[in-house]
Amino acid sequence: MSVHGRLFAFVLLSSSSIAATKPHVITLGKWNTVQWFAGAEEKDGLNLKVRGLYVDSRLKESTFGMLHEITDRLFVVRRAFRMNDALPEESNAVPRWRWQRGGWLLIDRLTGRISSVNLPQFDPYYSAASWYRDYAAYCGVSDDGKKLYAIVAQLGRRKPILRNPLGQAATNEDPDSACPAPAWQRQPTRVTFEVSEGQKSTYSVRGHSVDMVNTEEDEEDASK
Repeated sequence: MSVHGRLFAFVLLSSSSIAATKPHVITLGKWNTVQWFAGAEEKDGLNLKVRGLYVDSRLKESTFGMLHEITDRLFVVRRAFRMNDALPEESNAVPRWRWQRGGWLLIDRLTGRISSVNLPQFDPYYSAASWYRDYAAYCGVSDDGKKLYAIVAQLGRRKPILRNPLGQAATNEDPDSACPAPAWQRQPTRVTFEVSEGQKSTYSVRGHSVDMVNTEEDEEDASK
């Protein structure tokens, strides 16, 4: 191959490499209000504000709630979707679409990839997650709906770094009623769960480990 040929091949490969790493354009559309039917019998119609998630101007998902920036490249947001509520004998009829709340999505701005976030025992109806850095804290609900857990999950890890029993689940018909969204603080990194009024538990987060914090001792030290 001639010098000019090798130079052309180098320029072509370089151009292809630059094009391959070109960031995708990730945008969120305008808010729209839809009907979401809540409760055990799904009879209570509630307003749910949703907006589209677009990758290079193409609609990929519907979302609700506010997004959380993990890094300048990654962010998470809750998914909303429509499910067909038609019965088998209604299969020939027009689908009965009903909006549902889903779990969390992880979006990569560079690659345009959208993936589901693994949050163990996160209940899309009852759990309210609070994010800090790449940690998600929430009250998880057992499969039978009877037990409650304080959970801290970290992106990239299959098992939660904290899973502590909080007793019997006191959920009701209201969404996000497992417990209020846990409260975070930095320096030192801590998260506080409040299951009921006056019943709080605080944990210190260090990397991949979590320790229980004796808040009474902290208050005594602060008063000295």
